[in-house]
Parts: sequence; C-alpha cells; structure tokens
Amino acid sequence: MGYLDVMGTSAPPADQRNDDTIELRRLAQEQAALRRVATLVASGAPSTAVFEALAREVAQVLQLPNAAVCRYDEGGETMTVVAVWGSRPHGFHPGSRWALDGPSVAREVLRTGRPIRVEDYTDLPGALAAEARERGFDRVAGAPIIVDGKVWGMVATSSPDAPFPEHVEDRLSEFTDLVAIAIANSEAHDERAQLAEEQAALRRVATLVAAIGAGPAEVFEAVSAEVAALIGADGSAVIRYEPDGTITTVSSWTPEGGFSNLGIRYPLEGSVSGMILESGRPARVDRIADAPGEAQEAARALGFQSSVGAPLTVDGRLWGVLAVASKSEKPLPRDTEERLAEFAELFATAIANSEAHEQLAQLADEQAALRRVATLVAEGATPHRVLDAVRHEVARMFNAPLSVVMRYDGSGTATLLATADGYLGPIGRNWPVEGDSSAIARVCRTGLPARADYTMPAQGPIAAAALRAGARSGVG
Repeated sequence: MGYLDVMGTSAPPADQRNDDTIELRRLAQEQAALRRVATLVASGAPSTAVFEALAREVAQVLQLPNAAVCRYDEGGETMTVVAVWGSRPHGFHPGSRWALDGPSVAREVLRTGRPIRVEDYTDLPGALAAEARERGFDRVAGAPIIVDGKVWGMVATSSPDAPFPEHVEDRLSEFTDLVAIAIANSEAHDERAQLAEEQAALRRVATLVAAIGAGPAEVFEAVSAEVAALIGADGSAVIRYEPDGTITTVSSWTPEGGFSNLGIRYPLEGSVSGMILESGRPARVDRIADAPGEAQEAARALGFQSSVGAPLTVDGRLWGVLAVASKSEKPLPRDTEERLAEFAELFATAIANSEAHEQLAQLADEQAALRRVATLVAEGATPHRVLDAVRHEVARMFNAPLSVVMRYDGSGTATLLATADGYLGPIGRNWPVEGDSSAIARVCRTGLPARADYTMPAQGPIAAAALRAGARSGVG
C-alpha cells in the first residue's frame, strides 16, 4: 500500500443513530475543557502550563490514549513537541525536535492546513515514521492549529493497536479551532510579560547609572547579565572596537562567571563584530564551528555554537557590539537580532552616560592631583619633592607601578630626577637616549608623546633595564 493510499481526511460517515443529546453532551464537554484552559491563560499561566493543559483536555474529552501539542519551527523543516499527555511512554517528549524529512501526518498537516490521519506507518521513510514504528504507534491522526492565519502547529494523537474513533481527525480539528484562540491569547500574554521584563531590566541598568554614577565596568557587567537572562542565552558580552582594528571583550557573563578571554584583543575575521562593522546592522553566526578567525576559535573553546550581535552606537559612532551566544546545537531564535537591537539602542545611552560619569570623575581626580602639586609649590617644597609628587600623581592616575621623571641634558643623555622604588636606578643617573630604543628616546627625538614595546628584540639600555625591572611597555 502506497503513502497516498494510507492518507485520508475523513473516516466513513458518522453513525446517524447518534442523537442530539449525545452531540450536545459532547459539545458541552469540549466547551468546559476550553473554559478550563482559558482560565489558565487569564490567570497568567506560562505557555508550558497552557500547552500541557491543552494536551490533557484533548485526550480526556475526546477519549484518546494520548495527545501531543506540537509547534512548527521557522522554515517548516522541523517540528518541536511542546506538550504531551498519556500514560504510555514514548520518544516524543516535550522539547524533542523532529525533522520533517519524510511523509508523515506532521508534514501533511503543515503542507495542506487540513486534518490528516495515517492508518499504517509500516513502510513510510523519515525520522518521525521510524520513531512511531519503534514505539508501536501504527496509527496517527493530527489537526492543524491555525494562529493568525498561519499553521502554527498541530494537535496529534496515536494508537498502538486499537482503531481510531470515527472522525477522530475532524474532532481534533473542531477542538483546535478553539485551541488556537487560547494559544494566541497565551502568546500575547507571554509577549506582554517579555516586554515588562525587558523594561524592568532597562530600568535597573538606568538606575544603576543615574543613582550612583557607576563606572563603565559596573554598567557593562549589569548589561551582560540582564541580556543573557532575558534572551535565554548561555553567555553574553559587551565588545568594544579598538582603534587598531581589533575587538576587545570588556565585559561578559556566563553561569560560571564570565569569559576567560576578557580583555584580550582579537582580529575581526569571522566574528559577528566584523560583520556588524561592515553592515552597521545586527548579525549572526549560526555555526561557530565553521567560522574562521581567532575570535571564533576562542568562542569554540568556551563551548559556544552560535552567536548574535547588535551594534552599540554611542554619540553617533559605532562604539562596539552587544552579543549573546548559545551552546545549543539549535541556533538562537530568529527574533534574537530584533530583541537585541532594542536593548543595544537603549544600553548605548547608558554606556554614554556612564562614560560621561567616568570622564567627569577622571577630570575631578586630575584637578585634585594638580591642586595637591600646586599646594606643594606654594608651600615652598624643594624641586625634588615637587617632581616626585608629580611622578606619584601621574602613576596613581594611570595605575602604573613603574614611573620616572627625567630631564634631557642636550648631550644625548637624560638624567633621572624622580623614580618609583629605584626604577631605572638612583636619582641623578644618566641614560643614553639615542635612536628609538625606548619611549624616553622617542619623546626626545620627536617632541611628541610616544610608546615602546620593551619585549621587542634589539632594544637599547633603557629598554633592557625596564625589562629587567618587569616592565613590558612604556609611554612617555
């Protein structure tokens, strides 16, 4: 018997001996079941509880051995079981995802938008048919759940041995017409709850910035945690674009406590951040395993399999990226970009405000430092004490453990006037400043601020001494 031979949309005509009393009783039972489900929705029950109630009510009212509520995933290539009721255990458990890769009730319901039954799954190919045979379900019937004019999912039942009741697929269909209303209301409730959660998260971050003038690090940490919780991701991060064309993760969140690569710079290749820099729009990588680049290699090491990012635009410039990542084989939901973009737009304001707080705090610190030095000068402190105070204040501002003040002598040397803990020798020591061996030599040659990497080969005596003291780079 071929596949088309076993498919049908109706059973033999109903028994005409059923009188109006039986029909009214059946309708009353169905209406009572729907009222119970509607009460759940109205009370604010989550979707999972509503779907479980739907499966139970369908099976009990229609006197079926089991019932399942299934939802078609975007694209129509897979289906997810969202609720099951029945005493017989089987592989179609809630959360299981099935490819619509062969003829089945699920695929035909999606294709036709009509109730369907299959009386024999014996010779049908595909994952769903194979699982049905494995569990002993030879007969399967299903009816579409139509929400907002589209086939949202289906309600299905299966029988291991006994024949189906007459018109079972049509009775399922009658029930799902009302079920769709409950689902639409439940989804609307979920959307309202989601919006409320998002607004509450934004208020928490805004309060953090406004109330205590939190610095960027504290705000970024709050942003990362709030976004991951709301999106349902396994990790989130605030990523900053650097002037040298790299990216840095400046804050992150995972259930284990954050990313191990925090603060490390990576090239843009293969990353969501690189895609966003090119387009200025949200972007995603659904298979990190196939993406090139050091950033994606680091993401794989953390166990992530997909990621989505949205641009953070601060004061009219592309500042960075707000990103989430998942460890699941299933990519992040298709609406993640839209939800993330809404957060990024508002969080960018928080970042701008936080950076303004940080700049004001830095300015206040600098002014205080200048006042302390000016007070020393006004009190008639010795030049050595004044210069050492300048060195100390600058080192404190930049959190630099090694610092010096040097004077150029005009003869190719520089004299040490102030130092932190003997760095570069005792006061009064002279150093040659030829070439570009150090930041000190470069400032002397150019008259401009400069920096140097002391780990590079062929450095001069200042660089060698700095390296021995534990320095890796210098700025002058």
